[in-house]
Amino acid sequence: MPAAEALLRITVGLLLIPHGLRAFYGMFPNTGSRVLDFTALAKVLAEAGYRPGRFWAAVTWFVEFVAGPMLALGVLTRIAALFVFVFMLGSTVEHARVDGYFWNKLGLEYPLLWTIAALFFAVAGGGPYSVDHCLGW
Repeated sequence: MPAAEALLRITVGLLLIPHGLRAFYGMFPNTGSRVLDFTALAKVLAEAGYRPGRFWAAVTWFVEFVAGPMLALGVLTRIAALFVFVFMLGSTVEHARVDGYFWNKLGLEYPLLWTIAALFFAVAGGGPYSVDHCLGW
């Protein structure tokens, strides 16, 4: 059980990185989204009602490149997972509003699963295979 929990925590945290690499640095350009840099993401967010867009783009960068890796390592796990949870909850609501339920139509199905997994770690912490545990936190 602890190894499976650690695998889930690592996966939830690390899967944010490729998404961020695409959205902020233009990597993986043929994988769906046409948003490939900070300015484009800020514009899309502002147009969707998340104003100011630059602020929310910066929050997105923080979650994908700071909170996600912290969660993966199990460093300040509950705090990192809370950031990921709130971010993914917003994503789930937005996908439900715009795209419906099914993941193959960009719906809430996939982000909802990620949201629930992040909530688990926000409540449970990093477990025995985490930096937090090694430090006695």
